[in-house]
Amino acid sequence: MMQIVRLFLGIVSAFFVLYMMGYSSFLFLSVVVGSSTLYGERRREGVRRALLPERRVPVSIIVPAHNEQLTVTDTVASLLALNYRDYEIIVVDDGSEDDTSAVLIRSLGMHPIRRPISKRLDCGREELIYETMAAGVPVTLIRKEKGGKADALNMGINCARHPYFLCMDADSVLQSDSLEKIVRPVLEEEHVVAVGGVVRPCNGAIREDGHLRAAGLPRNVLCAMQVLEYDRSFLAARILFDKFNGSLIISGAFGLFHKETVIAAGGYDRDTMGEDMELIVKLHEFCKSARRPYRVRYASDAVCWTQVPETLRDLCRQRRRWHIGLLQTMWRHRALLTNPQYGPVSFVSCLYFWLYELLSPVIELVGLLSTLLAWRVGLLNVPFMLLLFAVYTLFGVILTITAFFARIYTAEQTLSPGDLLRAVLLCVLEVVVLRTVLALQRMGAMLGYRRGKNQWGAIRRRQMVRG
Repeated sequence: MMQIVRLFLGIVSAFFVLYMMGYSSFLFLSVVVGSSTLYGERRREGVRRALLPERRVPVSIIVPAHNEQLTVTDTVASLLALNYRDYEIIVVDDGSEDDTSAVLIRSLGMHPIRRPISKRLDCGREELIYETMAAGVPVTLIRKEKGGKADALNMGINCARHPYFLCMDADSVLQSDSLEKIVRPVLEEEHVVAVGGVVRPCNGAIREDGHLRAAGLPRNVLCAMQVLEYDRSFLAARILFDKFNGSLIISGAFGLFHKETVIAAGGYDRDTMGEDMELIVKLHEFCKSARRPYRVRYASDAVCWTQVPETLRDLCRQRRRWHIGLLQTMWRHRALLTNPQYGPVSFVSCLYFWLYELLSPVIELVGLLSTLLAWRVGLLNVPFMLLLFAVYTLFGVILTITAFFARIYTAEQTLSPGDLLRAVLLCVLEVVVLRTVLALQRMGAMLGYRRGKNQWGAIRRRQMVRG
């Protein structure tokens, strides 16, 4: 019996060590590539502006909203202040129970209209349509029956007049040059069907004349740790995947899409909690099967600010929803993992998301339990294991700090000495504590998964402070 236990623990330990080494190597490569890309883009910024001085792509900005009365006017105000020409704003109120529509109508002085909408994508029934011109920009508000975020997005696409549409959340704010920067890949390269931007937490920031001014790290410790987490995530894997057209996700808070390609692929799926990732994977499948040349790009300098959960309960609820959406998408498109037709999308991107995103809570829990079992039966080299975990943790902390300071430098932001010290200390807390808590939450999401309708994820919002 003891021989069987030894063999089992040996196999599990070897796999777990290789797993940690593989993830650390991938993260190291991602941060190095991401940092060098950011520094290179900063040096080339003047050249890019000179080459594309006046060219524009007409864009429809779609803002799905549900119970967002505290934030929707700030979001629209930031959109009206964009340094861009030839765009429209479409707000889709998906059956809100609060005054989301009323505050927007009152704020912009909107008036009701009768406008037929061609339902090229299936979506719920519209109830009221309002329009106005604000700061020279057409603004449309569609109040519809509740159907979920994906349903609201499909309604917005049906209503969009322009060849490209941009999706963003109703609790988010764009920088004045964000639309100009996220459109650049479309102008620089042919066959671009989707472009993702950077999402950063805005909790604690101040809004001035439709613009957002960051005020250092949020005072809330949980929000500050999410700043570090977001910087590592958006700097690392997304830039690396962009190098070989392997992106599998564009954040639902900030993404640009070619309208006709999305419609041809079937639009947003209303039966998943991860409609943003589901659409990107669907675009890969559609373009490959139709033999269409295509590119899914990432604009590392286009920034969208969004509110993140301020309580652990809301954060766990959000991450549970994200992980269920990941599970639904990866299982539905599991054939991609073994299909050589997709090249790096299959054996790099899909493999990464299966091993280091979807199954990581299970693998890490099994590794922890096997370590405890080995200790219990006296088969564990305690000093070696403690050293291994310490090195692994230190490595993660260093990469998180590197990603954070690379973003600060390339974005030309300044932090107080106190915030710099807090960032370093919170990197340790984020890697050791927050990631462990969220891993347990993701495990619970997989074990307690129940298929359900695509509903809105509700977290508590705050109205932005005005300067």
